[in-house]
Amino acid sequence: MRKILLLPLLFGLLLVSGSFTDFPSEKSAGPEEIHWYTFQQAFDMNKKNPKKIFIDVYTDWCGWCKKMEASTFKDATIVALMNKYYYAVKLNAEMKDTVKMDSVRFVNLNPGVKGATHQLASALLGNKMAYPTLVLLNEKFAMLSQPIPGFKDAESLEPILVFLGEELYTKESWDDFSKNYTPQTKAK
Repeated sequence: MRKILLLPLLFGLLLVSGSFTDFPSEKSAGPEEIHWYTFQQAFDMNKKNPKKIFIDVYTDWCGWCKKMEASTFKDATIVALMNKYYYAVKLNAEMKDTVKMDSVRFVNLNPGVKGATHQLASALLGNKMAYPTLVLLNEKFAMLSQPIPGFKDAESLEPILVFLGEELYTKESWDDFSKNYTPQTKAK
């Protein structure tokens, strides 16, 4: 029950909280790479320059997560869409670090236990732990869609990024959009 209440509290705190850390230099990623940020950096940056937030919830042992990193997240079209519309965040669901949002702290309650889940990952995924899972938030930290579990190749991720990034959901249904959308990428 406590974890379920943390997600709304998290989003409320993020609306009123101050800066957490310095932003990374965008020089750390070239034009062909996604600019990845920490969870806290993305939310801080969003306050100064609102942008949607893309969260890749992964684990170090997940083979499909590694495949997405090596293929999907290297595709030039995906890189361009991610950097244009989103602050991209990689969130290790089993991390041991504490994430502090104002007075609320998210921790891994069992950091010494292999496979123990971090509270923030549990909150974002509604305790439905599957890896990889993609979480997309709007500029006000509300979910743009349900968490999207499973491997996505570039061809299947591209329409999602466009539909949500360009806010086409305000004009048409996903079914209508996806029937007419032609991806720039092709599954390899």
